[in-house]
Amino acid sequence: MDHVGIMKKSWGFLPMILSGEKTIESRWYMNRSVPWGRISAGDRVYFKDSGEPVTAVATVSKVLTFENLTPHCIHDILVKYGKKDGIEKDEIPDYVDFLKDKRYCILVFLGNARAVKPFEINKRGFGAMAAWLTVPHIDALRR
Repeated sequence: MDHVGIMKKSWGFLPMILSGEKTIESRWYMNRSVPWGRISAGDRVYFKDSGEPVTAVATVSKVLTFENLTPHCIHDILVKYGKKDGIEKDEIPDYVDFLKDKRYCILVFLGNARAVKPFEINKRGFGAMAAWLTVPHIDALRR
């Protein structure tokens, strides 16, 4: 399975994935949302900043999911995995506050991150606000 993770450019996470500094991509939800239950080790995740073309790909090495989150659980997840998710220790309280109402978390462990020749995708059918796309093969989204 192939996936596209759409990133908020101002957070600066895409360069951190390419440098190997960020080896986990986390997604936090009120409800179970894609890629929940649809991503596995061996899948590929392509990354793009919002409004930009796809510029990176990584291989999924492991996936962890967490349910019924509380602010305390969120704090514990961030303490344990935050650094590999691109979050500094002193940023954890702000992230806990930002994520306090989320009930689900998925951690996607990344390996072999590399740049790819930039390409555009067509998100038609996924919704304008979709931040994660899952398809059998990336060619289904290429423009």
